[in-house]
Order: sequence, then C-alpha cells, then structure tokens
Amino acid sequence: MSVRNKPVIGLTGSIAAGKSTVAGMFRDLGACIIDSDRVSHEVLQTDEVKAILTGWWGGAILDESGRVDRKAVATRVFGQSEALARLEGVLYPRIGERRRDVLAAAQADPGYSAVVIDAPKLIEAGLHESCDAVVVVDAAIALRCARAAVRGWSAEELQRRENMLEPLDKKVDIADYVIVNNDGIAELQRQVASVFTAVLEGFTQKHS
Repeated sequence: MSVRNKPVIGLTGSIAAGKSTVAGMFRDLGACIIDSDRVSHEVLQTDEVKAILTGWWGGAILDESGRVDRKAVATRVFGQSEALARLEGVLYPRIGERRRDVLAAAQADPGYSAVVIDAPKLIEAGLHESCDAVVVVDAAIALRCARAAVRGWSAEELQRRENMLEPLDKKVDIADYVIVNNDGIAELQRQVASVFTAVLEGFTQKHS
C-alpha cells in the first residue's frame, strides 16, 4: 500500500470477549472492517486452494455441496504441527493478498474514516506491526465462559483454543488501547467511541 490517508486499527483480544461486537461498533462509526476469519473462509473455498487440499487429503474434506469442510480440515491439522504449518503456508499468503487489496481500496474510499483489521492472530501473524493503533478486547473469564457456552463450547474448549494464541498479557503489553467488555452495551459503546476518536485525532496530528 503506497498511500495511507486514514488510520489502520488492529483489533484482537481474548476469545469470547466481544471482539466482533466491537468491530461492528467501529463499523457504525465509519470504519471499513477487514474480517480475517471471513477472508480465511473465502480463501479456503477458492478452486486453487480446494485443489491443493484435496490433493493432500482427498475428497473426504469436501461436504455434500463440494465445499471444503472446515471441521474436516481442522481434524487433519489439530495437534499436527507440520500439517498445520503446511496448511498455513497455503492460506496465509493468499489471505494476505486479499487483505492488502481491501486495505488499499478502503484507503482510497472517502466513505471510510479508518480501517480495522479484525484478526484473532493479529499479533501472532505480525499484522500489528503495520497498524497505527492496536486495540485489545478483554472481559472477565466468567463472562467469556458464558458467551462461549452459547457457542456450544465448554470451559475446557475455550481454554484449549486460547492456548493456541499469544497470552493476553503479551497482547496487552503491545496494545495501545484495551477495551474491557464487562458492563453492557452502553459502556462498551462509550469505550469504543472514545478509542476511535483518540485514534483519529492521533493520526491527524501525526500526519498534519
């Protein structure tokens, strides 16, 4: 990306802390949201990637409609570091290319005042290094367990998934802002609006 005329915000946080809700609030305030999970799902279903994966694992990874079954792929890489690294080697460059395309388009679109990269592995992938600000969303463990239960996850499943990510304290150390989602929507909106205003003002001052 050659021109940056609006800030890029990296958004990450604890699992089930409300990161997607925060992303939606940023969108309502005028930001373009790049949802890394959504981009990953789109890349997984491309003909190119589908051909590579069926070459490795056969047609058993496809569902009845011929789409890649994410759960079937997950079972083949879970606990298998080499298989996971090989999968990421296929997906990550393609995800990065799509992300850069959307980012460039958003920078050129006057309808957006900022760009948010919503990524569970923002820090693990090194994406935070190209952001103007990093925002971490957290919440009390009891609340996160309750929210995870709605998804059908046990407390043990939540912990297993978190063990695959950087520890929260490391994310907080890197973050420019921490949003704590413990006290309802109104308080969450207040925090998000405050952070958004601070980022925009900081970016304007830096580039004026």
